[in-house]
Amino acid sequence: MRPVLLDRIEKAGRVLSLAAAFPGRVAAWLILPMIGAVLFSVVASKMRWGKFGSWTADLPVFGTEFTAIGLAELQWHLFAMLVMLCLAYAVEERRHVRVDMIYASLPDRLKLVVELIGGLLLLLPFCTVIGWISFGFVEFSFRTGEGSDYGGLQDRYLIKAVLPVGLFLLGLSGLGQVLTTLSALFRPGPQGTMK
Repeated sequence: MRPVLLDRIEKAGRVLSLAAAFPGRVAAWLILPMIGAVLFSVVASKMRWGKFGSWTADLPVFGTEFTAIGLAELQWHLFAMLVMLCLAYAVEERRHVRVDMIYASLPDRLKLVVELIGGLLLLLPFCTVIGWISFGFVEFSFRTGEGSDYGGLQDRYLIKAVLPVGLFLLGLSGLGQVLTTLSALFRPGPQGTMK
């Protein structure tokens, strides 16, 4: 392949990866409200507070009151958002979990082949299939008005919508990684490690 084409492929891959990782960079700050919710939950438990407030308007997610159960569910909702939105960020930074025992000893060119096969045969199909299935999951939650059965948070479809969004971002980041891997694989000369 011509170097100009390889440069364009690499640049497109980097742009896709960076764009997909941006929401994760922002969502990483969700750790702070999550810590606050856990701390408040501990204090509320010790003080035996069960209900923190109520109001007449029906607010999205919270409904008409905020209870200890709602606070516990909020912690899980924040955690789910943190994980799903930061997956693409982890892939872009190459900090995702993988088995490096064998991979670390491979030559650079073979590492690129493993990266390419993993992206094309595992990551992208996984994101596509599970992302597609999750749309029905969100639609069902929206249609049925799913909320907590125990006085917790309402409008559960909003948190469930993070699943297809996170998988879409992960797929974009994976596609970006595939493109940069292709570019590195087809470059002539010694192969360096990918950024």
